[in-house]
Amino acid sequence: MKTLYDVQQLLKKFGVFVYVGKRLWDIELMALELDNLYRAGVIDKQTFLSAKLVLTREHKVEENN
Repeated sequence: MKTLYDVQQLLKKFGVFVYVGKRLWDIELMALELDNLYRAGVIDKQTFLSAKLVLTREHKVEENN
């Protein structure tokens, strides 16, 4: 998992579509949804960690813009 698009596709597999209108908010909501999927046990730890890493990186990029 390398891009925000990859994370979006992962969430999409579980019927989670995120579009708030502001990219930073989208990233934050995706992180919350990812946490919920992990807590529910539907994604493994490696997938969770790599997706969180992508979201953290993208969040920092957006904050610096």
